[in-house]
This record gives sequence, structure tokens and C-alpha cells, in this order.
Amino acid sequence: MKILAFDIGGTEIKYAFCDENFSLSKKNSVPTNAHEGGKRIIERIVEIIKDCGGADRIGISTAGQIDSEKGAVIYATDSIPGYTGTKIKEIIEAETGIPTAVENDVNSAAIGEAVFGAAKGCPNFICLTYGTGIGGAIFLDGKLFTGCSFSAGEFGHMITHANGRDCTCGGKGCYEAYASARALVNNVREKLGREMNGREIFAEFENPEIRTLIDEWIDEIVIGLKSLIYIFNPPLIVAGGGIMNEKYIIDEINNRLHTQLMGSFNEVKIVKALMGNDANKLGAAYLASKI
Repeated sequence: MKILAFDIGGTEIKYAFCDENFSLSKKNSVPTNAHEGGKRIIERIVEIIKDCGGADRIGISTAGQIDSEKGAVIYATDSIPGYTGTKIKEIIEAETGIPTAVENDVNSAAIGEAVFGAAKGCPNFICLTYGTGIGGAIFLDGKLFTGCSFSAGEFGHMITHANGRDCTCGGKGCYEAYASARALVNNVREKLGREMNGREIFAEFENPEIRTLIDEWIDEIVIGLKSLIYIFNPPLIVAGGGIMNEKYIIDEINNRLHTQLMGSFNEVKIVKALMGNDANKLGAAYLASKI
């Protein structure tokens, strides 16, 4: 079986072929051009499928809250205009005749890590990705838990600071407003007057002012994780997002958590996601292999 797997992000649509051994090949990407709207994005996906040819199944990982049974977007922010309500599976199958699986991006990444990566062999874990926002996914007894409306795991919108910073969701004090990679970048800009991305920030790790802001940011990550640990009592938390490649972060999270948690919760381990940019595509391909 040859699967064509897609990862629809805010900046790029990444795609690759996946064989029966879940080996990815012919990796490629095109700009998402999200400002053109959800309809145009799906048209572009259809064009790519037809140009590539030879796929037996299509797997799609995408931003937004996804009804994975219908393969439709329940809700998406205005970062992709008009995406809410898009019937991705229905459109692609009608245009190509190829069976298609669609899942939320963080859920897809968690499946990729569960089957192939950092959570392989662990039936119970939670997964968080730290980027522009914070996404989450929950695995219970070896199965993805999606809640009553396919939207479970919105960890980024836990309230960690009552009446705190404005959040893109319309609320105040959300976890991602303090602990996302974007929050760290914003703090550096606001407090030091410097425009830096995450990689540039950690390149100046020895700068005392930068180090202080990094440590304050890690404290914010720990605040949210403590709540999740007390709720789920997981043995494993997988942390993804490019910024988590900085070893200091994972080590410090583990060190701080294990001095702050009640003793009965100290078995939890925080590990870095292993599959990187391929996690979403592998998760989507795995789902597509099951239809």
C-alpha cells in the first residue's frame, strides 16, 4: 500500500509518500498561503495528489479541531480564513476517489510518537507541542482520547493566571500565553527590546538577562504540567516543538517537577518527541493505513 501523507501547517504544507514499512520518501513542501483560505488549501492538496499519482490512501494531519470520523474541520482560528466547516475527507475523496483519513495535527503527532517514537510501548501518555501556541493530545489504554466532540487536549487554553494576558482564543490567562515558544519570544522583545527567535535566544544562553527570561519561561511550562500530572497521573509526557530540541529545557522541567510534585506522582518522565517534523505525517499515514 502506498500512502500519500500531508501535514497542513500555518506556513507550509509538507507531504511525502509512505510505504508499507512506514518509510517516508519523496518529501516535499509548498507554501500554505493560509491567507487564501481553507477552500484554496484543499484545492492545492487535490492538485498535489493528482500530480503525484499512484497513492492508494491519503492521510492528512491539519491544524484545527477535527471530526476524525467525518474528516471535517469543526473549528479553526482565523489564521486559516474560512477553514471552519471544511469537509476535507468528502472533498478529497470526491475529487480523487482515494480513501482519506483526516486528523488534528497534535493528535497525528501523538500517534506518530506512540507507534514509532518516544511513546512506543507506552499505552498511557500525554503529548504537548510548544510553538506559536500549545497543542495537546491524550492517550489512554493505547487509544487516542478525543472527548465528546473530538476536541480533548486543548491544554494551551487551561487557565494558569486568572485574568491574565489576552489569548488568541478570546480568553485571559491561558497556558499558551505564558508557556508557548511565542510567549518566550514576546517576553524577550518586551523586556529586552530585542527581536529574536527561539534558536537565537538559546544561542545567547550565557547572557544573564536571557537566562533569567528562559528560566522564568520554564517555570511557566512547569505550572501547566503540574496540573496535567495531577489530573492524568501519566507515566510519560512527550514534549514536542522545535524549541524542545534544547536539552536544557527538558532537563530543567524534569528537575523542577520532581522537587515540586507530591511524591506519589514522581514516577512521571518528561521526554522530547523523537520523530520531529515527520511525526504528523507518520501519524496521518498510520491512520490512513487502517481505512
